[in-house]
Amino acid sequence: MRPSQGGSAMGRHPQPRPGGIESENHPWKIRLVEHPKRFESSHFRAAKTTARKILHAMDDADLPYGPRPVDPDQESSNSERWEMHHGGSLWVKGSRGWRMYRARVGIEWSMQFCADPGKVDRLRQDAAELVDAFPLTLPALAELGYQRAEELLRTPIRDADGVEAWTDSLFNACVPLSHGNHQGILPSVPGEHHYPWPVKGADFVRYEDFQLWVTLPDGTHGAVAPVDRRGSGDGHVRLAFVPEGSAAAPAVAEAQDRGLMAVVPPDSEVALQAFAQQVPPDRHTASGPLSSDATRRGSDTVG
Repeated sequence: MRPSQGGSAMGRHPQPRPGGIESENHPWKIRLVEHPKRFESSHFRAAKTTARKILHAMDDADLPYGPRPVDPDQESSNSERWEMHHGGSLWVKGSRGWRMYRARVGIEWSMQFCADPGKVDRLRQDAAELVDAFPLTLPALAELGYQRAEELLRTPIRDADGVEAWTDSLFNACVPLSHGNHQGILPSVPGEHHYPWPVKGADFVRYEDFQLWVTLPDGTHGAVAPVDRRGSGDGHVRLAFVPEGSAAAPAVAEAQDRGLMAVVPPDSEVALQAFAQQVPPDRHTASGPLSSDATRRGSDTVG
C-alpha cells in the first residue's frame, strides 16, 4: 500500500541509494479481526421470510439469478441455499407473478453507517414509484405477512433509524444469490462482492459455452468478452476486467483512459480458454467457424 503523502513523511526517509533497498519505518498493516456479532434486525428477518415465500411461489424459469438451490431453506453453512444480498431488491407483483428489479444502487449492510439519509430517501422514492406501477404488489405482500411494506415506501427517511429500516427491508436486502454468486472468489466462482457488477452481471446472460472468467498468463484471473457476434469467426477477446497487480492491468487502464479496448489475439491461451467449448479441440486459434456441437447449443446469430 502507498505510504502517507504528507510532507513530513517525505522528509523522514532518505532517498533510495543505488544498490540498496529502503523501506518504511512504519509500514501500513491490515489487521484481520473477528466481526462483532452481527445484529440481525427485525426488519431483515421479516424481509427474508417474505422473500422466501415469494421464491417458493415462483416458477424456476422466473427466478432472477440462476437455478433454485437444492435445499433453499436449509440454514446449515455446508448446504447450498439462497443468501439474501443487500443489493437493491425491488420486488413487485404483476399480472404474470412476482418479479425482482434492481435499484439504482443497493446499500450493503456495513455501508448504512456512512449513508446520507437524504440520498437513501431518493432510493425510497424510486422504489415507491415502481411499486405504484404494480398495484397488485402491496396487497400481495400484506397477504404474505409483510405488513410494513407500505409504511416503508411512504415514510421519508431522515435519520439513521430510517436508513437501517430501509437497508434491511425487502426493497434492498433480498437479492437471492447462491453462495458463490454472492461471496465467491475466483478460480471457483466469482461473487458480486468481489467483482464489478457490469462484468459479473454477464454471468446471468452469457451463453453457457462461453467462458467469461479466464486465467491470465501471469496466473491472475480476469474476465473477457467477444468482440463480435457468435458465429462471426472472430476469435479476438476484449479484456473486460483484470485485478490490480495483474501484468495486464496497465494496458487495460490505458485503454480505458484513451477510450479504446484492450484486445487479446485469437491464438492466445486466453482466447482459447474463452472459446474452448465453441471451437474444435484440435484448433490452435479461436477464430473460425463454430464447432458442430456449439452450433447445436445456440444459433450462430449472436455471441
